[in-house]
Amino acid sequence: MTAVPAVTASGPLQAIPLSAVAGAEITGVDLSQPIGEALRAQVLDAFLAHHLLVFRGQSLSPAQQAAFSENFGALEEHVIRLPDGNKPPLVHVVSNLDADGNPTERPHSHGNYFWHTDKSYHAVPSLMTLLHAIELPQGGGGDTQFANMRRAYEALPEPLRRRIAPLRAEHSWEASRRNTGNRPASEEEMRERPPVTHPIVRTHPDSGRKSLYIGIHSSHVEGLPRDEGAALLDELLQHATQPQFIYTHRWRAGDLVMWDNRCLLHRALANYPMGTQRRLLHRTVVRGSVPY
Repeated sequence: MTAVPAVTASGPLQAIPLSAVAGAEITGVDLSQPIGEALRAQVLDAFLAHHLLVFRGQSLSPAQQAAFSENFGALEEHVIRLPDGNKPPLVHVVSNLDADGNPTERPHSHGNYFWHTDKSYHAVPSLMTLLHAIELPQGGGGDTQFANMRRAYEALPEPLRRRIAPLRAEHSWEASRRNTGNRPASEEEMRERPPVTHPIVRTHPDSGRKSLYIGIHSSHVEGLPRDEGAALLDELLQHATQPQFIYTHRWRAGDLVMWDNRCLLHRALANYPMGTQRRLLHRTVVRGSVPY
């Protein structure tokens, strides 16, 4: 694959494709420093072209990660509660650690190990998510997989594309907790995030391309018997997460990965000894727009 050149005020920059499915590695940028409009525009161009960008070797404080993330929109709060009952901060920790800071095979919340697009249970779901690798398992593992929903949609048989074109799926925090076997949603959480519906076939607001908009946060299809709708969603998910639609990111210390929730599903892999090895990343999420 050939590198795609870009230029910022600080000099040349390259976006090197990582796979044909999604992803490009960005070199020559220190994200701890403020970025200007020229760099912001180049990053957005690469983001639209590749759906996922990897900035290697970054060393960011939470405040610096928040500042970089805010170049692309408002940061979102999180519905999940910490073990003490409080909400996590806008820059929060994704880890396999228990309340005492020790590795565990059963973290406080483990929904990230199921295929999903972030915050699809919001009426206005996420545009992008940014993860910064702080601690990684020794010997590798703890990878994150991304499935290209545009490619998956375009590979569907035409009769199935026609069938799903007008359909909407219901997404909810309650369904997400139930589908992943996590602690049930509290009454407060369900009031804060009541069920919403989104089109199963989403049009990307920047590219105009269509993609599937599904995942573990969805439960059934509006207007279909519940079992039939759930089976359809499962059929689409099984199709969309075949190997030919997947890019697997193998983390390096200091990676900052940002991806487009409007056309990618993702999940973490428990392909390392979770009970003995630490995996800790910092996460920010940028608010998007209403799917159509």
